[in-house]
Amino acid sequence: MADQIIHALYLAAIVAEAMTAALAAGRREMDWIGVILLGCVTALGGGSARDVLLDHHPLSWVEHPSYLLLTGAAALATIPIARFMHSLRRLFLFLDAVGLVVFTVIGCGVAIGMNMPLIIVIASGMITGCVGGVLRDILCADVPLLFRSELYATVSVATGLLYIAGRHFGFNHGLSAVLAMSIGLALRLLALRFGWSMPKFVYHEDWH
Repeated sequence: MADQIIHALYLAAIVAEAMTAALAAGRREMDWIGVILLGCVTALGGGSARDVLLDHHPLSWVEHPSYLLLTGAAALATIPIARFMHSLRRLFLFLDAVGLVVFTVIGCGVAIGMNMPLIIVIASGMITGCVGGVLRDILCADVPLLFRSELYATVSVATGLLYIAGRHFGFNHGLSAVLAMSIGLALRLLALRFGWSMPKFVYHEDWH
């Protein structure tokens, strides 16, 4: 049951990621192929990077080609409704937060299934949760959200640690995942609501 819920949330999240990426492509005046590619890369890039780095095959979209069709179609469908998307901003911020914690738990689960050490499990979760957005921002020539002060990667790490702690203390996969995702989601939403952030490093060449 838990796996079915996680899978449903995963599908909703990759659709949302593809649609927000399509808007980013529109701001950069990309053609329709660029919109589709950016949508697919953003939605599926984190999992692909994880699988390549961990030598975990087949990649998710190779095993499930429907993911490519779903994300590509979602990105393309954004074009005719883009003018109305601003009214759904809160919804997409929420879905992005859901995607972050769901992707993180899935990434941690893959590494655990490969008997990886703790630090690799955490890294696997963070890569799955964050790298898609990094690739989107790089392709759009923006500073990736991951490298700004906003609580994003921190939420991913916290979610991964909570999931691993649940497994360590004997909770089953489903309960561990639900608890970790719930707390991680709450943390991300609170950070958005109250502007919580990590300390910034500021350096100027004229400092002596």
